[in-house]
Amino acid sequence: MAEEIFVDNPDKALAVSDSNMDEAIAKYPFFIVDCWAEWCGPCKMLGPIIENLAKKHQGSIVFAKLDVDSNPHTSSKYGIRSIPNLLVFKDGKKVGDIVGAMPEDKLMERINAFK
Repeated sequence: MAEEIFVDNPDKALAVSDSNMDEAIAKYPFFIVDCWAEWCGPCKMLGPIIENLAKKHQGSIVFAKLDVDSNPHTSSKYGIRSIPNLLVFKDGKKVGDIVGAMPEDKLMERINAFK
């Protein structure tokens, strides 16, 4: 898989991996990583919501997706025990987790609490 090029204001969820996660965390001031897996039903429901939010909040929130099965180091480092799990980073530091699938409005409420 080709490495993701981290643009300044992406309008879609970026693909992050064990090899580029730290770079992405350092680059984006408000960064949310959707930890998911191919076999996870709730993750599949959350996918389109994440893409929609990436478009709507372009320039203020950067979203990314991390396949936990392909990236065990990052999953372990951040203690991912259940998915979907959104890791919330602010200014390079992890400030919280949002666990489980939920409607877009509820998810934005949870995200805004970390701003």
